[in-house]
This record gives sequence, C-alpha cells and structure tokens, in this order.
Amino acid sequence: MIFGDVPVADAEGLILAHGVRLPGGAFKKGRVLSADDIRVLQAAGIETVSGARLEPDDVGEDEAAETVARAVCGPGLTPGDAFTGRCNVFAEGHGLAVIDGARVDRLNLLDEAMTLGTVAPFALVEAGQMVATVKVIPFAASRAVVERCTAIAAEGGPMLRLAPLQARTVGLIQTRLPGTRESVLDSTTGAVATRLARLDGGLAAEVRCAHTRTEVAEAVGQLHGRGCDTILVAGASAIVDRRDVVPAAVVEAGGAIDHFGMPVDPGNLLLLARLGEARVLGLPGCARSLKLNGFDWVLQRIFAGVEISAADIMRMGAGGLLMEIPSRPQPRRSAAPRGGARAGEAPAAAGRPRIAAVVLAAGQSRRMGALNKLLIEVDGEPMVRRVAAAALASGAETVVVVTGHEAGRIEAALAGLDVTFAHNPEHAEGMSGSLERGLEALDAGRAPGIDGAVICLGDMPRTSAALIDRLIAGFNPPEGRAIGVPTWRGKRGNPVLWAARYFGEIRSLSGDVGARHLIGDHADAVYEVESPDHSVTIDVDTPEALDALRPAAAR
Repeated sequence: MIFGDVPVADAEGLILAHGVRLPGGAFKKGRVLSADDIRVLQAAGIETVSGARLEPDDVGEDEAAETVARAVCGPGLTPGDAFTGRCNVFAEGHGLAVIDGARVDRLNLLDEAMTLGTVAPFALVEAGQMVATVKVIPFAASRAVVERCTAIAAEGGPMLRLAPLQARTVGLIQTRLPGTRESVLDSTTGAVATRLARLDGGLAAEVRCAHTRTEVAEAVGQLHGRGCDTILVAGASAIVDRRDVVPAAVVEAGGAIDHFGMPVDPGNLLLLARLGEARVLGLPGCARSLKLNGFDWVLQRIFAGVEISAADIMRMGAGGLLMEIPSRPQPRRSAAPRGGARAGEAPAAAGRPRIAAVVLAAGQSRRMGALNKLLIEVDGEPMVRRVAAAALASGAETVVVVTGHEAGRIEAALAGLDVTFAHNPEHAEGMSGSLERGLEALDAGRAPGIDGAVICLGDMPRTSAALIDRLIAGFNPPEGRAIGVPTWRGKRGNPVLWAARYFGEIRSLSGDVGARHLIGDHADAVYEVESPDHSVTIDVDTPEALDALRPAAAR
C-alpha cells in the first residue's frame, strides 16, 4: 500500500486518510476520491490531500475484514456487513461462545494489520449479540496475510462457534439438618429456578431429605430413575472433602466423582460428579445467591452440551476471582424471548444497536398547492407509505409516524402497516415540533432505551431499507460514529441516524427548523454512507420536483 500526500490533480482513486472540510459539507476519512470529488476539492482551493493507494497484492479493508470474519465463523454465528475495515460477528441464538483462544492468538500474531477480538471463551450470549469483531487497522491488508488468516481458521474444527442451549431435565436435592428452616430451602429453590430460566430451562423435580449419606443416595437414585440428566445437590452443610456426605452419597448411588473444588471464588466448594450419563453437581453455598459464581460457569457448559472435565475446572483460575468485581450482574428473574427485544420489552444487554425509525408526515405541503404531497402516488402507492414501508423493512425495531395536517388521511394511507402514530397538533409551526413528538413517542414506551433513531422524511419516496440498514451497520458511538448521514457525490441528504445522546438537543429545537445544523455542531461524530444513487437528495416539495421524479419512476 502506498501512503502519503498527493496533489489533488493526481488524487483520483485515492483513499482519504483524513477528513477534508468543504463549504457546505465534508469528505470523510476512507472516501475513495472520484473525478467529481477532485473537481469539488479544486473548487474549494485544496491543493493536496493525504491518503493511500492499494497495490496489486493488497486487499481493501472491508473485503479483507469480511473474508476473515467469514472464515472464523463456525456454526451458530453470522458475520455482518463490513464497514470502515470492521466486520462484526453475531450470535444466531442463545448459547455459549466457544472460542479457540490459541488460534485467536496465532491470528493476531501474524501481522499488525489484522486483528480479531472476541468475547471471553464460554461467555453466555444472546441472539443478536456481538461475539467477535475483525478489524483491519490500515486501509488494506496484504493478500498473503488474509490467506494465512483463513488457513488458520480452517485448521481443525471451528475457530469460533456458538454452542446452543439444550433442553435438560433437572432435579434438585436439598438436605436438612436439625433447625433448618423451610424458608431457606424455598429461597434456594427460587434461586435455582431463576438460574435455569436464564438458560431456557426449568426445574423438573425436587426432593428434600435429611443430611445423611443414605438419604441423599436414595434421593440421587430417585431423581436419576425419573429421567433427570442433571442432578443438583444443595447440602445443608458445605462439602469440605470428597469423602464428605454428598460425594459419598453419589458414590453409594453408583456414581463417580470427577473433581472437587475449583479456583473460582465464590464457588470454591463445587463437586463435579456423574451417574451414568447424568451429571451430578454438589453445590457450593454461594449457589443460594443469585450473584455470579463458579456454579454458573459449570451449569452453563452443561446446558450448552460442552464437555467439562476436572482439567477444565482447574484452568478457570485466571479471571476466577469474582467476589472483588465491583458489580456482579444478577441473572434475570425471568427468561426473556430470544431474537431481540420488541416494543415494551427490556432491551438486550449487548448486541446489535437498537435503532428506531421516525417518519415525519405532518407537513401542510404549501408549495405543492392544493395537493397533499404525501398522498401522491409514486409507483402505485402514496409516497408516505413507501417511506414507512422502507423503514419497516429495515433493521429498525419500531417505526413511529408523526402526523399533523390531514392526519386521518395519512393514517388511512398507512392502513395495515405496523407503525405507531404520534400526532403533532402544532404542525403548522414547523418541523421541530414533529421531531419532538416523534422522540417523545419512543420514550413513552414504544422503544424505551433505544440506542438511536433514523429520521425519515415522508416526502422522500426513494428512501430504501438497504440504505437505512447501511446507516445502522455503520453506527458505533464508542468509535465516534454517532450521526449517520447518506451522501451522493459529496452532497449530504436524508435520512439521518442520530444516537440517543442527541435526542435532548433535537427536542429543544423550535420553529420550522430541522436538526441539520446539529450535524455541524457535532462534526467529529458524523460518519457518511455513500448512496448508490441521488435518491438521498430528492424530496418532493413542488409540482416541478414531482414532475422530475415521475419520469425516473417510470424507468
């Protein structure tokens, strides 16, 4: 890859290394300069730009990232679209992320241009959660490096995979000593049930008995005979030796001890045993609490069908000191549906960004004359319906349509679409009120806790779901991409994706003012998505604009 300062006259095809500010806009880092771009730069009086040119053996950053991401993905994982040299990998379901750490290290040691980051091995992940990310550091990686990365990924089994959670028949044994209160046992049952719900499971049976070897052995045999493939034993007294009551009872029932103790705190006094094909766990005292402990790590592997041995437990020491973590999350008190939160549900803790769409459809169409432009048909359907349908077909999790002028007719035009309406009674005062009403509707319960919202204009009938998805794919506020703007040959257009952090500023606007000026105020947070055509700059405000649109629609 060739890198350096280049005269603008010779810069066609150059990949910009740094953003360039222009009157009325900007060219962002990573833009491949076209002949039109060169003319824009020259007109602005810019003489040189800094950037990179790919050589024959180079693979562009997006292609390289996506190639490696697809190579490392095993069953249950899906790569997203590459964007600015990054390709994220997402879980298709609820399960454990099984990571070959040695191969991850080998890949990262190949060359500084290529990096692979993952969640912790055996992390419990949700459907849609990011599991890994491939990032190409410069604008390209050599073909040899990409090929070596894919070769490492092809060795042996999958380098990264999702072990989905499996149905388990779980039985619980609790023992009593003189003075043991039933309320304590009831509380333990509740904690175990909550943990199982978090793993999409439930408690099939429970036996309570005296804390003696004979009675515990009988209870183990009873649950095994009832088909329990996972038997949990919560003793009234902690296990202190592999010959103590609970392990001795497992042996008496015909089982075998695999391991006692683990280098995880809380969770040190865990017993790992088996009876035939069934797993038997002697629980540490901390299992009565909902806070994360070593028991969780073992139970998660059992539910995911991932084999766990004595050696596996003995290797859990690095990262095993849990009690000093300032905030150890508690398992959810009820299992949430998989596949992403919908309206009214709690958002997932991590994963793809939760983006809503707001369609502004409140205007009076003054420049269109007697017609309500939003109801004019384009390709056989009202233009506002085309915009709302595009938003619904995108990755936006919910769509709010803000009405005002002729609200009843607008709602009728959108009949049958899964949208929420928010009315702006002060629509005549301008766009700012409609923006406020749309964001209020999201906060009021349609999409609480969202990460951002894409603002669509109801008079832009060429808005596409694909473009909205590209804006969502590029959204990453921690990396400085918090305001997504589509462009066409250097000119910015709509729709615009805003991170939730800017909602307060947007709602504070007044009069017939959109949020466009805020883009300039937060230029460092803007990322641009190039549109394949000029649709992002076409809004239908006048009969002349409509006439110009219709021939294009007929092509």
